[in-house]
Amino acid sequence: MVTTMAQLKSGFKLAEDEELVMELEAELWATSTNPIAKMIGEFWRIIAKILGFKMHSFIIVTNKRVVEVSDRVALYVFKTGRHVKYVVPNSVKEIGYVRKSTCWVFCPTYYLYYDAHTQSTLIQMKDADEAAALKASNAFYAVIAKTSV
Repeated sequence: MVTTMAQLKSGFKLAEDEELVMELEAELWATSTNPIAKMIGEFWRIIAKILGFKMHSFIIVTNKRVVEVSDRVALYVFKTGRHVKYVVPNSVKEIGYVRKSTCWVFCPTYYLYYDAHTQSTLIQMKDADEAAALKASNAFYAVIAKTSV
């Protein structure tokens, strides 16, 4: 099954023979899963939306590649930035996830990360639990391992 652009939240267009494994949206507004932090993040997201500013970041894992996509919109319609980065498989040194507790131990926050030769990426996963974080890191690794051979 080929996933079309309309089906991707990021708007990224896949190649004809490419299948979506997962699309992870980064949490950019809340600093953790702590309910107070989420409320503050949602407040700032609403203020930004009223003023016409949006930002979204995604990691897209397909059966052939891993892509980072970040979009910025200002004044409702002006695309001020789009950053698309392909992850080169042989540059990745490690992939995994991190669990950090906030609000003592009651609000765990999960981050997907990878470390490459030239940079590293750490994204807070939206509404993730241990199983979702493990699934995301395993899918990322499977694509990298398959394409780097």
